[in-house]
Amino acid sequence: MKVLKFILIPTATFLILYMVWSRFGSVGDSKEVKVFVVPENTENFDVSKALQDQKFIRDSGAFQFLLDNFSGGYDVKAGGYRLSQDMNAWAVMKKITGNADLVWFTESFCVRREQLGEYLADALNWNDSQLVSWNSFYKNLGSDYFEGVYYPDTYLIPLDETPEAVAQRFINNFNQKMSPLLPQFADKNIKWTTGVKIASLIAREAAGAKDMKLISGIIWNRLDTGMRLQIDATMQYTLGKNENGKWWGSVNIAEKKSDSPYNSYLNEGLPPTPICSPGIDAIEAALNPETTECLYYLHDVYKEIHCAKTYKEHLANIDKYLNY
Repeated sequence: MKVLKFILIPTATFLILYMVWSRFGSVGDSKEVKVFVVPENTENFDVSKALQDQKFIRDSGAFQFLLDNFSGGYDVKAGGYRLSQDMNAWAVMKKITGNADLVWFTESFCVRREQLGEYLADALNWNDSQLVSWNSFYKNLGSDYFEGVYYPDTYLIPLDETPEAVAQRFINNFNQKMSPLLPQFADKNIKWTTGVKIASLIAREAAGAKDMKLISGIIWNRLDTGMRLQIDATMQYTLGKNENGKWWGSVNIAEKKSDSPYNSYLNEGLPPTPICSPGIDAIEAALNPETTECLYYLHDVYKEIHCAKTYKEHLANIDKYLNY
């Protein structure tokens, strides 16, 4: 017959163990992984309180004690961290003071697909093969997704997400932003692909949202009158990277004679595809151009736009605002 032996723990020791467990123990036994998000701007973000509010730790004060005294001086960086409720406070601390599982990525301007791929490769540590996968993903969807649909925005992207999934993430965001505008494009008998082409030109040419609708009106005027668009940004797209490894370099007179289908100095109408992925401001400007009689425009050194009805007036604006 077995004799059961009981270990008697002194009351004081028991209380100490209970206090440690009640403050530093796991919240539960669930192994379900959830993402704890640290915002891009951490200035006023209380990580300990947020962890307690989201039920990843028991006691924010106790957790802050761990951070202050046992984290090795590491800061909690912006990003996403995969946590579960069966992790104790020490394990949570080790996790969120290490490398994030998801990283913030922001693209606020209209860039081309390959350019965006390079930025993503830097942020997500892609190798050359992964970058090729990003650049070729459009082939699975068709030519309409070659360019213009990788919506500029802020994303929280898992580091282990495939390039194809990242591309789809950008496209899904584009589709969400475009969806409310599709009936308006249909009412005006404008294909969405046409709207995005024009929006991409607007985004590259505008000095800001304030002059997008005016540039849109001028582009539409040129199209309606059969005038060639003569937009440098289309030639910059043709050139790709310059000798310094930079995108969107300057265009000289000789290059304006290129036989590229994107050469809007030689070819009438719009380029074959968008030249970058525009944001909603440019897309709405393409849909709602400002009524104007202008066919020409320029920006002065202060990025203020000046338009002209005739080429003669345009030359006068060049002398007035640029040649001094």
